[in-house]
Amino acid sequence: MIRHLVLFKLNEGISKDDERALAAHKAFEGLDQQIPELLEWQHGWNVSPREVAYDYALNSLVADQNALQAYATHPDHVAAAHQWREIATLVVADFEV
Repeated sequence: MIRHLVLFKLNEGISKDDERALAAHKAFEGLDQQIPELLEWQHGWNVSPREVAYDYALNSLVADQNALQAYATHPDHVAAAHQWREIATLVVADFEV
């Protein structure tokens, strides 16, 4: 199993109530219903006030590297990820569990 984590930091001038941020959040809703490789799927806005905190997080689980690749290249994921790349920087970690 592979845990796939992504943290997003909104770009300067973008807030979580910006219509682009709201649309990006909405684009992640239901991806687990559209992409069968996703065994677990969680995402949401950060609630920590700490300065080092990122603004948004995604936590998912897939079976293996093939499933991770299928998820990463799925058209619905590609479209959602594109929205986030327009408004945020991100960091990714994939690790075996």
